[in-house]
Amino acid sequence: MFSKKNNIAEYILHLWQIEDYLRAFPEQADKSKELREISEMMHAEGIIEKGHLQLAQIALREMEELHDQLVNTDAIYRAAAMQLAPKLAILKSKSDNENQSDLSMIFVFMYSIMLLNLQKKELSDETLLLKKQAGQLLTYLSRCYRDEKNSN
Repeated sequence: MFSKKNNIAEYILHLWQIEDYLRAFPEQADKSKELREISEMMHAEGIIEKGHLQLAQIALREMEELHDQLVNTDAIYRAAAMQLAPKLAILKSKSDNENQSDLSMIFVFMYSIMLLNLQKKELSDETLLLKKQAGQLLTYLSRCYRDEKNSN
């Protein structure tokens, strides 16, 4: 399983992917210890059909807190986040939840791109640019998270 401490963004996306996999193929839950454990958590949390595990929600909240902190203290991070804001506003306006945070929208976007790649769908240049910018922001944020956890 991906390590939350090493790369929290990959950890969240990995959990989302396993949730979707188990929803599509519930009979596969016994194929590995990881799948069995996540399936059991999904049943216990009542998210068999939709929603995300508490593990993913907590990790996302931790990233939100660090994101807010960096927006207020790190000029480079703030500039990168501000550069993405207009594009994220457009994505939010087209989503089911216009009130979600920018960081949450970035994760939804990156997960959607991952699914499109699996389907071998072609992406526009604009989408690829947004993917690159969002990926760089998540990489920086994940690195800051890892550094913060390693210093404690």
